[in-house]
Amino acid sequence: MQLSPFLGELVGTMILILLGDGVVANVVLKKTKGESSGWIVITTGWAFAVTMGVFVAKAFGSIDGHLNPAVTVAFAVATGDFSKMATYIPAQLIGAFLGAVLVWLQYLPHWAATPDPGAKLAVFSTDPAIRHPLGNVISETIGTLALIIGIAGISAKALGTIAIGLGPYLVGVLVWSIGLSLGGTTGYAINPARDLGPRIAHTLLPIPGKGSSDWGYAWVPIVGPIVGAILGGLLIRWYAL
Repeated sequence: MQLSPFLGELVGTMILILLGDGVVANVVLKKTKGESSGWIVITTGWAFAVTMGVFVAKAFGSIDGHLNPAVTVAFAVATGDFSKMATYIPAQLIGAFLGAVLVWLQYLPHWAATPDPGAKLAVFSTDPAIRHPLGNVISETIGTLALIIGIAGISAKALGTIAIGLGPYLVGVLVWSIGLSLGGTTGYAINPARDLGPRIAHTLLPIPGKGSSDWGYAWVPIVGPIVGAILGGLLIRWYAL
C-alpha cells in the first residue's frame, strides 16, 4: 500500500489509541505492572501517545497529522477548505477502532482479572466525574478550544521555523497540559474519534464481564469537541493565526 493522507491518519491514530488507551489499561486493570499508578501516569502517557501518533501519521503520508476530527474540522473552518474531511475523518475513526482492538489484545488476560466493568470501559472511552450533560459538554468544548488555539499558536508563522521539527513534541506538551488542568471533569476526550472508535470496539469485543458501553453519554465527547473545534476555527480565521 502506498503512503497517503488516508493511511497516515489511520496508522497515526491507531498508534495514538494503542499508546493512549494502553496507558489507561496499565493503570486501571488488575494485576498489571502499572496498576493504580494514577492520573499523572495517564496524562503523561497520553501526551507521549499524541507525539508519537503525529510522527507516525506524517511518516505514513499525512502532512498534517491531525489524528482528531475536531482538529480537522477546526482547520477546515479556519481555511474554508473542507476537502480533507472526507479523507481524514473516516481514517481517524478506523485507526481509533484498530488501536483499541490492539489494546484489548495487549492486555488479554487482564480483562477477566478485573471485576469492575466501569474500569474496563474506562480503558476504551471517557466518562464524566459528575454526570451533568451541559457541564460535560462545556468541559469538552473548553478543552478542545484550548487544543485548537494551542495548535494554532504552535504552528503560527510568527514562530518561524523553530516549531517545524518540535511541533509534535509541543502538541504533546499541550495535550499533557490540558489533561492535567482540564481533564478531571470528563477525562478530556477532546477528540470524537478517540472516544467513538474505541467505544465501538468495547461494544463488539468479547471482553469478559464488560457491562454497558454507555451509549447514552457517547454524544458528549462528539458534540463538545466539534463545538470547540468550530469556535477555535472561527478564532483562527478572524485573527489569521
